[in-house]
Amino acid sequence: MKILLIEDDPKTADFIVKGLKQEGFNLDHADEGESGLFLACSEKYDVVIVDIMLPMMDGLTLIRKMRENRIDTPVLVLSARNSVPDKVKGLQTGGDDYMVKPFAFSELVARIRTLMRRQIKSKDPIILEVGELKLDLHRRKVFIGKQEVQLQPREVLMLEFLMRNQGRVVSKTMIMEHVWDFNFDPQTNVVEAKISKLRSKLAEVSRTNFIHTVKGLGYVCEIKD
Repeated sequence: MKILLIEDDPKTADFIVKGLKQEGFNLDHADEGESGLFLACSEKYDVVIVDIMLPMMDGLTLIRKMRENRIDTPVLVLSARNSVPDKVKGLQTGGDDYMVKPFAFSELVARIRTLMRRQIKSKDPIILEVGELKLDLHRRKVFIGKQEVQLQPREVLMLEFLMRNQGRVVSKTMIMEHVWDFNFDPQTNVVEAKISKLRSKLAEVSRTNFIHTVKGLGYVCEIKD
């Protein structure tokens, strides 16, 4: 799941970015309106979080331009303004939810997941399936048959990426960029280590190998005869 945060306050942005990454989300961050709008219109995101008071272009103008460009990504508005007229204006401009600063991080995560569920309901399957392996996108839970597999948030994110690309080879670079959101370092073995850990957890429940290595290319999630 990928989120775009458009927030110019460094402390607030750092707090949100670190917290959401720990929850297993992949993030891009823009610190002013114009670059935020460019990212929102050129990349695929599950949720966009927009501060109202931004340099270069204010948040409401940014949201309006997103909708004018037919970008229907859910938008969560962040603002220190807590009057009813301000909230109404944020929602009428094209926001899908409105949070007042300061806020509890747990509430932010809950609202993000609610917006994602709405998108999933309208566009995507609720459950991803590869054979008896299932990933419930609403609850972020993984099952093999009826037995739940206990995974960490980043492991779920990695498995989701592989399952969404079922039958297609995804490279180490693609996994790195999607799950960890930093530039590919050919010397690191973090992907191999996490894939190995994920395979081990799945193997505790099933003898089926769901994740296959394609030598020199990457990994593929599929059932092989």
